[in-house]
Amino acid sequence: MEMLGNRKLGITQQQAWDALNDPETLKKCIPGCDKFELTGDNEYSVGLAVKIGPVSAKFSGKVTLSDIQAPDSYKLTFEGQGGVAGFAKGASGVSLKPAADGAEGCELDYTVQAQVGGKIAQLGQRLIDGAAKSTADDFFKRFEAEMQSRYGPPPAEAEGDAAPAEKEGAMAGFMRKMGFGKKDEEGDAAEKPAD
Repeated sequence: MEMLGNRKLGITQQQAWDALNDPETLKKCIPGCDKFELTGDNEYSVGLAVKIGPVSAKFSGKVTLSDIQAPDSYKLTFEGQGGVAGFAKGASGVSLKPAADGAEGCELDYTVQAQVGGKIAQLGQRLIDGAAKSTADDFFKRFEAEMQSRYGPPPAEAEGDAAPAEKEGAMAGFMRKMGFGKKDEEGDAAEKPAD
């Protein structure tokens, strides 16, 4: 299985780097993860529950970081055993860079190459790929929620919330569209139907 992706994050590159290297944050954000502990130099012991189609398994394994270029990138290798369900092993690359065009936040690029064996491998590539994509999407939803709880909403959202006087309520907008309420003079002439 191979997967690659790009995510825009509403936090600084350093904040993203710190979070992606924090075992507690990773434990919270990885779906099904109940253990993510530092066991040695850039080595972690991991435990997680996985469900792919009809196969459920509890995997235990390890993750090792290498080629660390703080706060820009690292590579990781992983391997896990799930008993009769099988095994998984592979490698991933993660890189962070400031957002393009001087925008706030940063961008995260990732690649994953993995092999699975045992019962899981018998499920078929489409089912495995779908589960992997779903797990990645779930991870990033959790990660973004965790970052917002730590650092607040991304700057673009915060600015949008700062000017509530310009926003109108749903009912006011509906009434205006129906022809009731205030209209600006230019819009008034343009919106009148021709008789």
